[in-house]
Amino acid sequence: MKLLDHKLVYFLGIGGIGMSALARYFNHYKLTVAGYDKTPTSLTTELQDEGIECHFDENPEYLEHLLAEYKKEEVLIVYTPAVPKEHAEYVFLQKNGYPIKKRSEVLGEITKQFKTIAVAGTHGKTTTSSLVAHILKVANFNVYAFLGGITKNYNTNLLLGSPSPAGEGSKERADTYVVVEADEYDRSFLTLHPYIGVITSVDADHLDIYGDVKFMHESYTLFAQQVTNQLIVKKSVDNTLSLKAKRYTYAVNLEADFYAKNIEIRDADFYFDVKSSLSSFDHALLGIPGVHNIENATAAIAVAQLLKIDDATIKKALQSFGGVKRRFDYHVKTQKVVYIDDYAHHPEELKAAIGAAKALYPDRKVTGIFQPHLFTRTRDFADGFAESLDMLDECILLDIYPALLLPIPGITSEMLLGKMKSKNKRLVQKDKVIDFLKTHETDVLMTLGAGDIDTLVEPIEKLLKEK
Repeated sequence: MKLLDHKLVYFLGIGGIGMSALARYFNHYKLTVAGYDKTPTSLTTELQDEGIECHFDENPEYLEHLLAEYKKEEVLIVYTPAVPKEHAEYVFLQKNGYPIKKRSEVLGEITKQFKTIAVAGTHGKTTTSSLVAHILKVANFNVYAFLGGITKNYNTNLLLGSPSPAGEGSKERADTYVVVEADEYDRSFLTLHPYIGVITSVDADHLDIYGDVKFMHESYTLFAQQVTNQLIVKKSVDNTLSLKAKRYTYAVNLEADFYAKNIEIRDADFYFDVKSSLSSFDHALLGIPGVHNIENATAAIAVAQLLKIDDATIKKALQSFGGVKRRFDYHVKTQKVVYIDDYAHHPEELKAAIGAAKALYPDRKVTGIFQPHLFTRTRDFADGFAESLDMLDECILLDIYPALLLPIPGITSEMLLGKMKSKNKRLVQKDKVIDFLKTHETDVLMTLGAGDIDTLVEPIEKLLKEK
Protein backbone atom coordinates (compact mmCIF):
# COMPACT_ATOMS: atom_id res chain seq x y z
CA MET A 1 0.00 0.00 0.00
CA LYS A 2 1.36 3.44 -0.95
CA LEU A 3 1.87 5.85 1.94
CA LEU A 4 -0.62 8.40 0.63
CA ASP A 5 -3.32 5.71 0.28
CA HIS A 6 -3.69 5.60 4.09
CA LYS A 7 -6.51 7.64 5.61
CA LEU A 8 -5.15 8.24 9.13
CA VAL A 9 -1.52 8.83 10.12
CA TYR A 10 -0.85 8.74 13.87
CA PHE A 11 2.48 9.89 15.36
CA LEU A 12 3.97 8.79 18.68
CA GLY A 13 6.28 11.73 19.41
CA ILE A 14 4.69 14.21 16.99
CA GLY A 15 6.46 17.25 18.50
CA GLY A 16 9.95 16.14 17.44
CA ILE A 17 11.49 18.23 14.68
CA GLY A 18 11.74 15.29 12.24
CA MET A 19 8.35 13.84 13.16
CA SER A 20 6.57 17.19 12.79
CA ALA A 21 7.94 17.58 9.25
CA LEU A 22 6.43 14.20 8.33
CA ALA A 23 3.14 15.15 10.01
CA ARG A 24 3.03 18.32 7.91
CA TYR A 25 3.78 16.29 4.76
CA PHE A 26 0.78 13.97 5.26
CA ASN A 27 -1.45 16.85 6.37
CA HIS A 28 -0.59 18.70 3.15
CA TYR A 29 -1.94 15.73 1.16
CA LYS A 30 -5.24 15.93 3.10
CA LEU A 31 -4.84 12.76 5.19
CA THR A 32 -6.15 12.87 8.77
CA VAL A 33 -3.10 13.43 11.01
CA ALA A 34 -2.94 13.24 14.81
CA GLY A 35 -0.38 12.42 17.44
CA TYR A 36 0.95 12.27 20.99
CA ASP A 37 3.84 14.09 22.60
CA LYS A 38 4.99 14.43 26.18
CA THR A 39 4.65 18.21 26.46
CA PRO A 40 3.10 21.02 24.43
CA THR A 41 5.61 23.31 22.67
CA SER A 42 5.45 26.17 20.20
CA LEU A 43 5.89 23.56 17.45
CA THR A 44 2.91 21.45 18.58
CA THR A 45 0.85 24.65 18.80
CA GLU A 46 1.76 25.38 15.16
CA LEU A 47 0.72 21.84 14.19
CA GLN A 48 -2.63 22.31 15.95
CA ASP A 49 -3.12 25.63 14.14
CA GLU A 50 -2.55 23.74 10.87
CA GLY A 51 -5.39 21.32 11.74
CA ILE A 52 -3.35 18.47 13.24
CA GLU A 53 -4.75 17.07 16.48
CA CYS A 54 -2.13 16.76 19.26
CA HIS A 55 -2.55 15.50 22.83
CA PHE A 56 -0.13 15.23 25.73
CA ASP A 57 -1.19 12.33 27.97
CA GLU A 58 -0.69 8.60 27.39
CA ASN A 59 -4.29 7.78 26.55
CA PRO A 60 -5.14 4.40 24.96
CA GLU A 61 -8.87 5.19 25.31
CA TYR A 62 -8.48 8.29 23.13
CA LEU A 63 -6.51 6.24 20.62
CA GLU A 64 -9.07 3.43 20.59
CA HIS A 65 -11.84 5.94 19.89
CA LEU A 66 -9.81 7.59 17.10
CA LEU A 67 -8.92 4.29 15.41
CA ALA A 68 -12.49 2.95 15.57
CA GLU A 69 -13.41 5.02 12.49
CA TYR A 70 -10.82 3.30 10.25
CA LYS A 71 -9.94 -0.14 9.00
CA LYS A 72 -6.56 -1.34 10.25
CA GLU A 73 -5.02 -1.21 6.77
CA GLU A 74 -6.09 2.46 6.41
CA VAL A 75 -3.96 3.48 9.40
CA LEU A 76 -0.24 4.33 9.38
CA ILE A 77 1.45 4.50 12.80
CA VAL A 78 4.78 6.34 12.96
CA TYR A 79 6.97 6.44 16.07
CA THR A 80 10.32 7.80 17.15
CA PRO A 81 12.75 5.51 19.02
CA ALA A 82 12.81 8.19 21.75
CA VAL A 83 9.38 6.88 22.85
CA PRO A 84 9.90 4.06 25.41
CA LYS A 85 8.50 0.62 24.56
CA GLU A 86 6.41 0.63 27.78
CA HIS A 87 4.52 3.75 26.64
CA ALA A 88 0.81 2.99 27.19
CA GLU A 89 -0.22 3.90 23.62
CA TYR A 90 2.67 1.94 22.09
CA VAL A 91 1.67 -1.11 24.16
CA PHE A 92 -1.98 -0.71 23.06
CA LEU A 93 -1.02 -0.51 19.37
CA GLN A 94 1.23 -3.56 19.58
CA LYS A 95 -1.36 -5.59 21.46
CA ASN A 96 -3.97 -4.78 18.82
CA GLY A 97 -1.73 -5.74 15.90
CA TYR A 98 -1.19 -2.32 14.30
CA PRO A 99 1.99 -2.20 12.19
CA ILE A 100 4.28 0.49 13.64
CA LYS A 101 6.91 2.14 11.45
CA LYS A 102 9.92 4.13 12.59
CA ARG A 103 10.16 7.71 11.38
CA SER A 104 13.26 6.78 9.38
CA GLU A 105 11.43 3.97 7.55
CA VAL A 106 8.66 6.34 6.46
CA LEU A 107 11.15 8.99 5.38
CA GLY A 108 13.02 6.30 3.44
CA GLU A 109 9.82 5.31 1.61
CA ILE A 110 8.99 8.93 0.72
CA THR A 111 12.47 9.67 -0.59
CA LYS A 112 12.45 6.64 -2.90
CA GLN A 113 10.18 8.67 -5.21
CA PHE A 114 12.80 11.37 -5.79
CA LYS A 115 16.47 11.99 -6.40
CA THR A 116 17.56 12.46 -2.79
CA ILE A 117 20.26 14.73 -1.40
CA ALA A 118 21.03 13.46 2.12
CA VAL A 119 23.27 15.29 4.60
CA ALA A 120 24.76 13.20 7.42
CA GLY A 121 27.09 14.18 10.26
CA THR A 122 27.34 14.64 14.01
CA HIS A 123 27.04 18.39 13.52
CA GLY A 124 26.40 20.77 10.65
CA LYS A 125 23.70 18.73 8.94
CA THR A 126 20.73 21.01 9.72
CA THR A 127 22.43 24.17 8.49
CA THR A 128 23.98 22.40 5.48
CA SER A 129 20.74 20.71 4.37
CA SER A 130 18.77 23.95 4.87
CA LEU A 131 21.32 25.86 2.78
CA VAL A 132 21.28 23.20 0.04
CA ALA A 133 17.48 23.45 -0.10
CA HIS A 134 17.67 27.26 -0.20
CA ILE A 135 20.20 27.27 -3.07
CA LEU A 136 17.99 24.87 -5.05
CA LYS A 137 14.93 27.05 -4.39
CA VAL A 138 16.80 30.19 -5.54
CA ALA A 139 17.86 28.24 -8.66
CA ASN A 140 14.17 27.41 -9.31
CA PHE A 141 14.56 23.67 -8.81
CA ASN A 142 11.47 21.69 -7.77
CA VAL A 143 12.44 21.07 -4.13
CA TYR A 144 11.01 18.99 -1.32
CA ALA A 145 12.91 19.15 2.00
CA PHE A 146 12.58 17.44 5.38
CA LEU A 147 14.77 19.53 7.70
CA GLY A 148 15.96 19.13 11.29
CA GLY A 149 15.26 22.75 12.18
CA ILE A 150 13.02 25.68 11.30
CA THR A 151 14.67 27.47 8.40
CA LYS A 152 14.27 31.24 8.75
CA ASN A 153 13.90 31.87 5.01
CA TYR A 154 10.72 29.75 4.88
CA ASN A 155 9.74 29.55 8.58
CA THR A 156 9.21 25.78 8.43
CA ASN A 157 10.98 22.41 8.59
CA LEU A 158 9.14 21.13 5.49
CA LEU A 159 9.41 22.43 1.92
CA LEU A 160 7.02 21.07 -0.69
CA GLY A 161 7.63 21.03 -4.42
CA SER A 162 5.10 20.51 -7.19
CA PRO A 163 4.10 16.87 -7.65
CA SER A 164 3.82 15.48 -11.15
CA PRO A 165 0.25 15.43 -12.53
CA ALA A 166 -0.04 11.65 -12.30
CA GLY A 167 0.67 11.68 -8.54
CA GLU A 168 2.85 9.56 -6.30
CA GLY A 169 5.25 7.16 -7.95
CA SER A 170 4.99 8.65 -11.44
CA LYS A 171 7.85 10.16 -13.43
CA GLU A 172 8.95 13.43 -11.82
CA ARG A 173 10.37 16.55 -13.41
CA ALA A 174 14.11 16.20 -14.08
CA ASP A 175 14.86 19.02 -11.62
CA THR A 176 12.91 17.47 -8.71
CA TYR A 177 15.00 16.74 -5.62
CA VAL A 178 14.27 15.98 -2.00
CA VAL A 179 16.75 17.27 0.59
CA VAL A 180 16.87 15.41 3.90
CA GLU A 181 18.88 15.28 7.07
CA ALA A 182 20.35 11.80 7.42
CA ASP A 183 20.18 11.07 11.15
CA GLU A 184 22.77 8.66 12.56
CA TYR A 185 20.79 8.11 15.79
CA ASP A 186 19.65 4.48 15.97
CA ARG A 187 21.26 4.03 12.48
CA SER A 188 18.20 5.76 10.99
CA PHE A 189 20.10 7.01 7.92
CA LEU A 190 20.54 3.46 6.62
CA THR A 191 16.95 3.61 5.28
CA LEU A 192 18.16 6.15 2.68
CA HIS A 193 19.75 5.54 -0.74
CA PRO A 194 20.73 9.07 -1.74
CA TYR A 195 21.55 10.29 -5.24
CA ILE A 196 23.99 12.74 -3.58
CA GLY A 197 25.31 12.14 -0.07
CA VAL A 198 27.17 14.57 2.20
CA ILE A 199 29.10 13.67 5.38
CA THR A 200 29.99 16.74 7.47
CA SER A 201 31.54 15.22 10.61
CA VAL A 202 31.86 11.92 12.47
CA ASP A 203 32.76 13.07 15.98
CA ALA A 204 31.71 10.53 18.60
CA ASP A 205 28.09 10.84 19.74
CA HIS A 206 25.15 8.59 20.66
CA LEU A 207 27.53 6.16 22.36
CA ASP A 208 24.52 4.86 24.34
CA ILE A 209 23.40 3.40 20.98
CA TYR A 210 26.74 2.54 19.37
CA GLY A 211 28.81 1.60 22.43
CA ASP A 212 32.05 2.49 20.65
CA VAL A 213 32.93 5.15 18.07
CA LYS A 214 34.25 2.46 15.68
CA PHE A 215 30.70 1.05 15.34
CA MET A 216 29.41 4.55 14.62
CA HIS A 217 32.07 4.91 11.89
CA GLU A 218 30.98 1.55 10.46
CA SER A 219 27.43 2.91 10.12
CA TYR A 220 28.69 6.02 8.32
CA THR A 221 30.68 3.80 5.95
CA LEU A 222 27.51 1.79 5.23
CA PHE A 223 25.62 5.04 4.60
CA ALA A 224 28.35 6.14 2.16
CA GLN A 225 28.09 2.84 0.31
CA GLN A 226 24.35 3.43 -0.25
CA VAL A 227 24.96 6.71 -2.12
CA THR A 228 24.16 6.04 -5.77
CA ASN A 229 25.81 8.96 -7.57
CA GLN A 230 28.08 11.47 -5.81
CA LEU A 231 29.51 11.50 -2.28
CA ILE A 232 30.83 14.72 -0.74
CA VAL A 233 32.92 14.31 2.42
CA LYS A 234 34.74 16.72 4.71
CA LYS A 235 38.43 16.09 4.08
CA SER A 236 39.32 15.13 7.68
CA VAL A 237 36.35 12.75 7.80
CA ASP A 238 37.49 11.10 4.57
CA ASN A 239 40.67 9.98 6.34
CA THR A 240 38.71 8.76 9.38
CA LEU A 241 36.37 6.52 7.40
CA SER A 242 38.88 5.33 4.76
CA LEU A 243 36.16 5.34 2.11
CA LYS A 244 36.82 3.48 -1.13
CA ALA A 245 33.95 4.98 -3.15
CA LYS A 246 34.34 7.75 -5.74
CA ARG A 247 33.95 10.94 -3.75
CA TYR A 248 34.70 14.65 -3.54
CA THR A 249 36.29 16.27 -0.51
CA TYR A 250 35.69 19.74 0.93
CA ALA A 251 37.48 21.83 3.55
CA VAL A 252 38.22 25.29 4.90
CA ASN A 253 41.78 26.64 4.52
CA LEU A 254 42.96 23.24 3.33
CA GLU A 255 43.25 22.10 -0.28
CA ALA A 256 40.43 19.77 -1.33
CA ASP A 257 38.14 19.28 -4.33
CA PHE A 258 36.09 22.19 -2.95
CA TYR A 259 37.58 24.56 -0.39
CA ALA A 260 37.08 27.96 1.16
CA LYS A 261 39.97 30.32 1.87
CA ASN A 262 40.83 33.98 2.47
CA ILE A 263 38.15 34.30 5.18
CA GLU A 264 37.57 37.88 6.33
CA ILE A 265 35.27 39.40 8.93
CA ARG A 266 34.08 42.84 7.85
CA ASP A 267 31.41 44.63 9.94
CA ALA A 268 30.43 41.28 11.52
CA ASP A 269 29.93 39.71 8.06
CA PHE A 270 31.94 36.71 6.86
CA TYR A 271 33.47 36.88 3.36
CA PHE A 272 35.43 34.09 1.69
CA ASP A 273 36.75 32.79 -1.62
CA VAL A 274 35.78 29.43 -3.10
CA LYS A 275 38.20 27.26 -5.04
CA SER A 276 37.05 24.09 -6.74
CA SER A 277 37.82 21.74 -9.59
CA LEU A 278 34.51 22.78 -11.24
CA SER A 279 34.27 26.55 -10.78
CA SER A 280 35.92 29.09 -8.48
CA PHE A 281 34.64 32.46 -7.29
CA ASP A 282 35.79 35.19 -4.90
CA HIS A 283 34.22 37.43 -2.27
CA ALA A 284 31.25 35.27 -1.34
CA LEU A 285 29.21 36.73 1.54
CA LEU A 286 27.46 34.26 3.84
CA GLY A 287 24.25 35.45 5.51
CA ILE A 288 25.16 33.75 8.83
CA PRO A 289 28.37 34.04 10.89
CA GLY A 290 31.05 31.55 11.90
CA VAL A 291 33.92 29.67 10.27
CA HIS A 292 32.00 26.44 10.98
CA ASN A 293 29.17 27.81 8.83
CA ILE A 294 31.59 28.64 6.01
CA GLU A 295 32.52 24.95 6.19
CA ASN A 296 28.83 24.00 5.98
CA ALA A 297 28.42 26.43 3.07
CA THR A 298 31.36 24.85 1.23
CA ALA A 299 29.61 21.46 1.35
CA ALA A 300 26.41 23.09 0.03
CA ILE A 301 28.38 24.84 -2.74
CA ALA A 302 29.83 21.44 -3.76
CA VAL A 303 26.30 20.02 -4.10
CA ALA A 304 25.16 23.06 -6.10
CA GLN A 305 28.12 22.97 -8.49
CA LEU A 306 27.69 19.23 -9.08
CA LEU A 307 24.08 20.03 -10.03
CA LYS A 308 25.44 22.63 -12.49
CA ILE A 309 23.94 25.65 -10.70
CA ASP A 310 25.74 28.80 -11.86
CA ASP A 311 28.03 30.75 -9.53
CA ALA A 312 25.95 33.95 -9.56
CA THR A 313 22.89 32.04 -8.29
CA ILE A 314 24.97 30.29 -5.62
CA LYS A 315 26.41 33.63 -4.38
CA LYS A 316 22.92 35.19 -4.31
CA ALA A 317 21.60 32.25 -2.24
CA LEU A 318 24.55 32.34 0.20
CA GLN A 319 24.03 36.04 0.88
CA SER A 320 20.25 35.73 1.34
CA PHE A 321 20.40 32.65 3.59
CA GLY A 322 18.83 33.55 6.94
CA GLY A 323 19.99 30.45 8.80
CA VAL A 324 18.03 28.13 11.05
CA LYS A 325 16.27 28.94 14.31
CA ARG A 326 18.42 28.06 17.32
CA ARG A 327 21.61 27.96 15.21
CA PHE A 328 23.61 31.06 16.21
CA ASP A 329 20.24 32.79 16.35
CA TYR A 330 20.39 36.53 17.17
CA HIS A 331 17.58 37.79 19.42
CA VAL A 332 19.10 41.09 20.59
CA LYS A 333 21.85 42.93 18.71
CA THR A 334 22.60 46.46 19.96
CA GLN A 335 25.73 48.42 20.86
CA LYS A 336 25.03 47.71 24.54
CA VAL A 337 24.08 44.03 24.52
CA VAL A 338 24.03 41.04 22.16
CA TYR A 339 21.96 37.91 22.81
CA ILE A 340 22.47 34.73 20.74
CA ASP A 341 20.66 31.39 21.15
CA ASP A 342 22.26 28.18 19.87
CA TYR A 343 21.29 24.49 19.87
CA ALA A 344 24.90 23.38 20.59
CA HIS A 345 24.83 20.23 22.75
CA HIS A 346 28.11 18.47 21.88
CA PRO A 347 31.62 19.73 22.87
CA GLU A 348 32.57 20.40 19.22
CA GLU A 349 29.35 22.34 18.61
CA LEU A 350 29.99 24.42 21.72
CA LYS A 351 33.52 25.18 20.50
CA ALA A 352 32.13 26.30 17.13
CA ALA A 353 29.38 28.51 18.59
CA ILE A 354 31.51 30.08 21.34
CA GLY A 355 34.44 30.47 18.92
CA ALA A 356 32.18 32.32 16.44
CA ALA A 357 31.01 34.71 19.18
CA LYS A 358 34.59 35.36 20.32
CA ALA A 359 35.69 36.03 16.71
CA LEU A 360 32.83 38.47 16.13
CA TYR A 361 33.17 40.24 19.50
CA PRO A 362 36.86 39.90 20.44
CA ASP A 363 36.87 42.76 22.96
CA ARG A 364 33.63 41.92 24.75
CA LYS A 365 32.74 39.62 27.64
CA VAL A 366 30.95 36.46 26.46
CA THR A 367 28.62 34.84 29.01
CA GLY A 368 27.12 31.43 28.26
CA ILE A 369 24.13 29.75 29.89
CA PHE A 370 24.48 26.03 29.13
CA GLN A 371 22.00 23.21 29.76
CA PRO A 372 23.71 19.80 29.36
CA HIS A 373 21.58 17.40 27.29
CA LEU A 374 21.22 13.77 28.49
CA PHE A 375 23.04 12.01 31.35
CA THR A 376 24.72 9.60 28.92
CA ARG A 377 26.16 12.35 26.71
CA THR A 378 27.33 14.32 29.76
CA ARG A 379 29.05 11.20 31.10
CA ASP A 380 30.67 10.27 27.78
CA PHE A 381 32.04 13.76 26.98
CA ALA A 382 32.46 15.42 30.40
CA ASP A 383 36.11 16.41 29.79
CA GLY A 384 35.27 17.79 26.33
CA PHE A 385 32.35 19.81 27.71
CA ALA A 386 34.55 21.28 30.45
CA GLU A 387 37.20 22.28 27.90
CA SER A 388 34.65 23.91 25.57
CA LEU A 389 32.88 25.79 28.37
CA ASP A 390 36.21 27.13 29.61
CA MET A 391 36.31 29.18 26.37
CA LEU A 392 33.58 31.39 27.88
CA ASP A 393 34.45 34.47 29.94
CA GLU A 394 31.62 33.45 32.25
CA CYS A 395 29.63 30.20 32.44
CA ILE A 396 26.21 29.70 33.99
CA LEU A 397 25.40 26.00 34.16
CA LEU A 398 21.88 24.57 34.43
CA ASP A 399 20.93 21.07 35.59
CA ILE A 400 21.15 18.25 33.03
CA TYR A 401 18.11 17.91 30.78
CA PRO A 402 17.19 14.21 31.08
CA ALA A 403 14.78 13.75 28.12
CA LEU A 404 13.37 10.25 28.70
CA LEU A 405 16.44 8.82 30.45
CA LEU A 406 16.89 7.96 34.13
CA PRO A 407 19.64 9.68 36.17
CA ILE A 408 23.11 8.11 36.36
CA PRO A 409 24.76 8.23 39.82
CA GLY A 410 27.52 10.85 39.95
CA ILE A 411 26.63 12.41 36.58
CA THR A 412 25.47 15.92 37.48
CA SER A 413 26.10 19.51 36.50
CA GLU A 414 28.09 19.89 39.76
CA MET A 415 30.45 17.18 38.46
CA LEU A 416 30.84 19.10 35.18
CA LEU A 417 31.44 22.37 37.04
CA GLY A 418 34.19 20.66 39.04
CA LYS A 419 36.03 19.67 35.84
CA MET A 420 36.10 23.24 34.51
CA LYS A 421 39.25 25.34 35.06
CA SER A 422 37.46 28.69 34.76
CA LYS A 423 37.02 30.66 37.97
CA ASN A 424 33.99 32.53 36.62
CA LYS A 425 31.40 29.76 36.73
CA ARG A 426 28.27 29.00 38.71
CA LEU A 427 25.30 26.68 38.90
CA VAL A 428 21.85 28.30 38.59
CA GLN A 429 18.46 26.56 38.62
CA LYS A 430 16.55 27.04 35.37
CA ASP A 431 13.61 28.74 37.10
CA LYS A 432 16.00 31.22 38.76
CA VAL A 433 17.81 32.34 35.58
CA ILE A 434 15.61 35.38 34.87
CA ASP A 435 15.93 36.63 38.47
CA PHE A 436 19.70 36.14 38.25
CA LEU A 437 19.94 38.12 35.00
CA LYS A 438 17.87 40.98 36.47
CA THR A 439 20.73 41.82 38.83
CA HIS A 440 23.61 40.72 36.59
CA GLU A 441 25.13 42.81 33.78
CA THR A 442 25.75 40.98 30.50
CA ASP A 443 27.59 42.10 27.38
CA VAL A 444 27.40 39.20 24.88
CA LEU A 445 25.02 36.55 26.21
CA MET A 446 24.49 33.06 24.76
CA THR A 447 21.98 30.34 25.66
CA LEU A 448 23.32 26.93 24.65
CA GLY A 449 21.76 23.46 24.65
CA ALA A 450 19.22 21.12 23.07
CA GLY A 451 16.85 20.46 25.99
CA ASP A 452 14.10 22.83 27.13
CA ILE A 453 16.44 25.83 27.55
CA ASP A 454 14.61 27.30 24.54
CA THR A 455 11.71 28.15 26.90
CA LEU A 456 14.02 30.82 28.41
CA VAL A 457 14.69 32.54 25.08
CA GLU A 458 11.59 34.74 24.96
CA PRO A 459 11.78 35.83 28.64
CA ILE A 460 15.52 36.62 28.31
CA GLU A 461 14.94 38.61 25.11
CA LYS A 462 12.13 40.57 26.78
CA LEU A 463 14.27 41.28 29.88
CA LEU A 464 17.31 42.45 27.89
CA LYS A 465 15.20 44.74 25.69
CA GLU A 466 13.61 46.27 28.80
CA LYS A 467 16.99 46.74 30.49
